[in-house]
Amino acid sequence: MTAYHDESTARALLVRTARSLFDRGLTHGSTGNLSVRLADGSLLLTPTGSSLGTVQETELSRTDLHGTHLDGPRPTKEAFLHAAFYRARPSAHAVVHLHSTYAAAVSCLAGLDPADALPPLTAYYAMRVGTLPLLPYHAPGDSSLEPLAEHTARDHHAVLLANHGPVIAGATLAQAADAIEELEETAKLHLLLQGHPTRPLTPEQAAALAPTSP
Repeated sequence: MTAYHDESTARALLVRTARSLFDRGLTHGSTGNLSVRLADGSLLLTPTGSSLGTVQETELSRTDLHGTHLDGPRPTKEAFLHAAFYRARPSAHAVVHLHSTYAAAVSCLAGLDPADALPPLTAYYAMRVGTLPLLPYHAPGDSSLEPLAEHTARDHHAVLLANHGPVIAGATLAQAADAIEELEETAKLHLLLQGHPTRPLTPEQAAALAPTSP
């Protein structure tokens, strides 16, 4: 898919998706943020301090590809992460970042593999997420994470922020939202299986299902 051409349609889609994620308990309070890439190359994002459950179409922010505020309310403090993913992945047209409970819980565990924080427990996780690099802890809004995020996003459309939550890019907003929901369910499975022998997919099985760009 190409960028979202009609801004009014993109605004409605962002708000509808935000509300769905909030209503289904995938984020809470004023946490989480979403964005799409518009046809002119600018980004449409949820604003800082907003709840995904109540944000309105008229309250969305717009920035350029480097996170510079263009119009609307101040963007999410993590706009730089969205911009980094879009620069790294030209085929991505949506980014979703949540503080979903189980993924956030996994991000707090000691001993995670920084190259791949979650095992491929199911085929759908392997298809929609693939590998999940763990990025080191930075305070929310700390833009010193931007270079590492952009570098990592060149090879991975999903990352897990330590002690924070997941960020996922997709060709469409629906694709990114589906992937982050699949990640949340796999994080839940991973925690439920703690202390039990598990049988994740083999590297060959996971590679055969690995997602393509974005």
